[in-house]
Amino acid sequence: MSIELFNLKGKIALVTGSTHGLGMAMAKAMGKAGASLVVNGNSSQEKIDKALEVYKGEGIHAVGYKFNVANEAQVIEAIAKIESEVGPIDILVNNAGIIKRTPLEEMEVADFKQVIDIDLVSPFIMSKHVVKGMIARKEGKIINICSMMSELGRNTVGAYAAAKGGLKMLTQNMATEWAKHNIQINGIGPGYFATSQTAPIRVDGHPFNEFIVNRTPAAKWGDPDELGGAAIFLASKASDFVNGHVLYVDGGILATIGKPSNEN
Repeated sequence: MSIELFNLKGKIALVTGSTHGLGMAMAKAMGKAGASLVVNGNSSQEKIDKALEVYKGEGIHAVGYKFNVANEAQVIEAIAKIESEVGPIDILVNNAGIIKRTPLEEMEVADFKQVIDIDLVSPFIMSKHVVKGMIARKEGKIINICSMMSELGRNTVGAYAAAKGGLKMLTQNMATEWAKHNIQINGIGPGYFATSQTAPIRVDGHPFNEFIVNRTPAAKWGDPDELGGAAIFLASKASDFVNGHVLYVDGGILATIGKPSNEN
């Protein structure tokens, strides 16, 4: 198999929520595979600028745009600006998301709706407006960042799981409607990764750290760089006949029922 199948040179990739964390890790991988990056964030222009310095420091061509992915008017304006200033969007990664850890019986309806808006409605809004150009060009790649919570429930993350379960089905329905235009729409379902956000619970002796290490057949937290291959695959010609699929990068968690904590 030719390595050219995985070459993203000449492609423009828009990655939402790519100023840090797993979004940045996936964007870096695509940038190193040759893609020009469009970095998105909504918290501050300063955060976007700092992220751009990180990308450029690694030799990756990147530009940044601040907009709210859950605001359709802002999305329409931003996509028009990106396609005018940078070029047609070949790859869209719907990565932006939030989580609120609250027991369902205590969760405010407004908080539940906010999680659904950002984690489920925003991928619909982004894809709806980016896909029009892809349909016209008869090619494109959309990657929705799902979750193990697209398959499993867990205490206190009911809104997040509802959104990510919905995103799995939205991915399949996007493929159902848009595959005929030579557009591939797939998902990535990350497992538990070592990021700055999980650092406080990854210390030795922390019960959640022990739970994850014991629950994962690979017996470790994932390194963010380990998401890169999945992102490149789904963004490249290598996945041209892969559609409506969610690729779980989880160290094998979903493959097993788990093991007792005292078992090696």
